[in-house]
Amino acid sequence: MALSLSHFPILCLLSSSILHTVTAAVVNYDFNITWLKANPDGAFERPTIGINGQWPIPAITATVGDTVIVDVHNQLGNQTTGLHFHGLFQNGTSHMDGPARVTQCPIGPGTSFRYNFTINQPGTYWYHSHDAGQYPDGLRGALVVHDPQSPYKGQFGEEQVLTLSDWYHDQMPPLLRQFMGVTNPTGAEPVPNSALVNDTQNLQFKVEPGKTYMLRIINIGAFAAQYLWFEGHSMRIVEVDGVYTEPAEADMIYLTPAQRVSVLITTKDDTASNFAFMGSMDQVSLLAACTCVADSWHAKDLFDKIPPGLNPNVTGWLVYDEGKELPTPAVLEAFEPFDDFTLVPYDRQPLFDKVDYSFNLDVKMDNLGDGAN
Repeated sequence: MALSLSHFPILCLLSSSILHTVTAAVVNYDFNITWLKANPDGAFERPTIGINGQWPIPAITATVGDTVIVDVHNQLGNQTTGLHFHGLFQNGTSHMDGPARVTQCPIGPGTSFRYNFTINQPGTYWYHSHDAGQYPDGLRGALVVHDPQSPYKGQFGEEQVLTLSDWYHDQMPPLLRQFMGVTNPTGAEPVPNSALVNDTQNLQFKVEPGKTYMLRIINIGAFAAQYLWFEGHSMRIVEVDGVYTEPAEADMIYLTPAQRVSVLITTKDDTASNFAFMGSMDQVSLLAACTCVADSWHAKDLFDKIPPGLNPNVTGWLVYDEGKELPTPAVLEAFEPFDDFTLVPYDRQPLFDKVDYSFNLDVKMDNLGDGAN
């Protein structure tokens, strides 16, 4: 029997559905969460939470439409845990979102839990413990969702993940007790001991001349925002927090904890020099901790007290030639990051121009009756 053209739209829909079913995959991860020792800044070895005996922990990667299954086995012995997949909407699967005591019970020592959800969002995300401030002890890593329909497909030759983070020599339980205790009535946050890039320092990123790289940059830190810049190279911002943007040129970007920015960087045409890149923790912030008084903005210390000898910077290098020197980074007079309020979404979805209801929520950081903040 011959089909008429009236059946064509139905056939197209069926073909699209079948194609999606064929291309979607089930991605499985089996994670044993355990303690191990790590010394990423070379200054202090400490207990760190790893996965399958390794730290930094592995990235989770998938493609749009994939089902991700993560079997988590808590072998910490002395702490509960859980995983949150930061930035994913979890539409219809909120019980897989991971915040302990909110959407699930914490995973007790010696027990297991299976996360099972489908990802329909492309872009750069991360996953981390969401139990009692645990993740700065090491349980945090990248989550990347590839997109066969990306508007930037074919415009870069290689992609890499670049994580920024702060690092504490003390473990989280005592730091949290101190932070929330009566001896800290102002609520001063613990100041990190160092900054890391890809959970290390002095990272060397081997590059080829005349090649464009996609860098998926994630601030997986606990507290500190960071500035990031590449000497002698500009960045083209193409994605922020899972949303494609129109390309935007930037010499320096600013990432708060949990923020993700994907950039394209095109390398030089020769191998005459290597180039430093820098991450720098924001200590006195005009961006992250401002107060508004009488319609004027005043900088506020992000770090309430800066410990003597603290180095807020972390250095890496774009290495064109391993036989050439790794140059000392230049000293900056001021931080001048790209204004991400000027970014334009790639789909050009307009802002809402009419507000039906407006709600104001006043939040105050205050002390409890016993003096704890």
